[in-house]
Amino acid sequence: MQAVQITQYGGSEVLTAADVDLPVPGPGQAVVEIAATGVNFIDVYHRLGRYPTPLPFIPGVEAAGRVVALGPDVTGVALGDRVGWVLAPGAYAQAAAVPVDRLVPLPDGVSDETAAAVLLQGMTAHFLTHDVHPVRAGETVLVHAAAGGMGLLLTQLVTHLGGRVIGTVSTEEKERLARGAGAAEVIRYDQVDDLAAQVRALTGGEGVAAVYDGVGASTFDASLASLRRRGVLALYGAASGPVPPVDPLRLMQAGSAVLTRPTLGDFVDSRQELLERATDVLGWVDAGTLHVSIGGRYPLAEAARAHEDLTSRRTTGKLLLIP
Repeated sequence: MQAVQITQYGGSEVLTAADVDLPVPGPGQAVVEIAATGVNFIDVYHRLGRYPTPLPFIPGVEAAGRVVALGPDVTGVALGDRVGWVLAPGAYAQAAAVPVDRLVPLPDGVSDETAAAVLLQGMTAHFLTHDVHPVRAGETVLVHAAAGGMGLLLTQLVTHLGGRVIGTVSTEEKERLARGAGAAEVIRYDQVDDLAAQVRALTGGEGVAAVYDGVGASTFDASLASLRRRGVLALYGAASGPVPPVDPLRLMQAGSAVLTRPTLGDFVDSRQELLERATDVLGWVDAGTLHVSIGGRYPLAEAARAHEDLTSRRTTGKLLLIP
């Protein structure tokens, strides 16, 4: 089968097409014929070696497709079932062997492409808005990169929960998308010198209850300065690079702020929690409450271009590989 393989860490050029053997399911595994694969920043971190993975490896931790083979004594899933998964490796390929306890059944009303575009980011948005900082009706939060795949989902969920979103974007087109997702206010990075001052002006000087920040180094200081007293800075990614070490005294000076660096794996660490979050997210999509924006589709052979487009922030919505 065709796959993308990484034999050394580095730039997008290390994503190389390769012919590899079809996977054989082991105990507790199913082989899924992949219809669509999500492209995520965690894939970039794996490629760079920021999250070290034994070489060589097939990247990708999110996909959807159909079960075509079962390992010994596997129960709970059948041949032909439509499934999706997150946080199991090998998704940049035409098929992958996946632990059955990581598989999520897909509703008839949610396509393979939509599932591959929403599971990882949708469940991340779920735990950010329900657990890390549970959004309360009437409060205001700041969502960075509000027109990206994560930003659009966060904006919709916060709005659905009764919160008010101030979104940050870099272009007029992205401003339109953020407002379409429900952002009450949008700040353009290219039009303000002091982002935190603008946030405070939009909140009557108080600041926001929470900042959902997946950008990292370039936004961290403004994020911290935008919080109200006892606000929460949820740093869930580092698209612009890692944040330098932080003196905890800064949190006191920011009004007893809370800084957290959460990751999805800790919020779907049991099968029950995985299914609960996935069921919520897929149910919202099926019901039309949550709209998924697909910003680009690429063949496997163009995985490098997908990474370049993602990291350059030229795109909106979610990027997919189509094997």
